[in-house]
Amino acid sequence: MSNTPQPGSPTADRTGRFVNQPNGRVRPLSPHLQTWRWHVTMTASILFRVTIGAASFGALFALGWVFAVASGPEAYAGLLAFAGSPLGLLIAFGLTVVLFSFTLNGGRHLINDTGNGLTLKSAVLLSNIAVWGPIPLAILFWVVLFATGRVSL
Repeated sequence: MSNTPQPGSPTADRTGRFVNQPNGRVRPLSPHLQTWRWHVTMTASILFRVTIGAASFGALFALGWVFAVASGPEAYAGLLAFAGSPLGLLIAFGLTVVLFSFTLNGGRHLINDTGNGLTLKSAVLLSNIAVWGPIPLAILFWVVLFATGRVSL
């Protein structure tokens, strides 16, 4: 065996992107922010995971509603008062953004699962829709709710 480092070996790698695994194989490190430049597809992927966590919060909110319904008219009236307060409306708006984000990102994944939308141009387009679409859709939704009188301050 020569003293010259072999291509791809950790000793030949000056970037620090390769590592010797315990089994002796040389493998690249997992990509991270120092390796890859930020891209909208990364944002869409991370946002999709964040919306799952936020949807869990929404599920707790729905569970609280069920508990208030089961607890009687006084508890339900208290919940309705909270839901109609500025804080309650802000939470509801946030959950609406989460719903639209989850729907758009889910649609992006569904399109990708069929083998479509995998070119760079289409992946960027779908990711931009999933990242930027939820806010205007939620605003439009709430404008309609206020305009039709279904919600008021």
